[in-house]
Amino acid sequence: MKAVNPYLNFNGQAEEAFKFYQSVFGGELEIIRYNEMEDTMGATDEDLKLVANAALSLTGDIKLFGSDILDSFEQDHKRGNDFYINLETESEEETERLFKKLSDGGEVEMPLENTGSAEKFGEVKDQFGIRWMVYYQGTAAI
Repeated sequence: MKAVNPYLNFNGQAEEAFKFYQSVFGGELEIIRYNEMEDTMGATDEDLKLVANAALSLTGDIKLFGSDILDSFEQDHKRGNDFYINLETESEEETERLFKKLSDGGEVEMPLENTGSAEKFGEVKDQFGIRWMVYYQGTAAI
């Protein structure tokens, strides 16, 4: 496995939160909005201005990731769905293996698929209610 990183969800406050975290930890901050993406993933109206992905480099390969939860996705921000553990894998095979094992007895929230910024990406809630993102970038553009 390449890296394990926290992924935080916000209700329209991702940019503000990540600028705060940058003031605390330092590091390089990258923010991508839904309207800047080739595939807006169905975001509409005001949601297009929100943060699709924020990445704050902390140290070495450790990053803090996050985004805004969208009304147009019918997502509901509440305690318990405000974070994921993001597993960045080194191969498609590792991605598929970890995703399958984590979803055993759990619930697939987003099946593994090519998202444009990842060759394989999926979300799963394991049998204990812990939410995971399994991510293999491969040759996909960020």
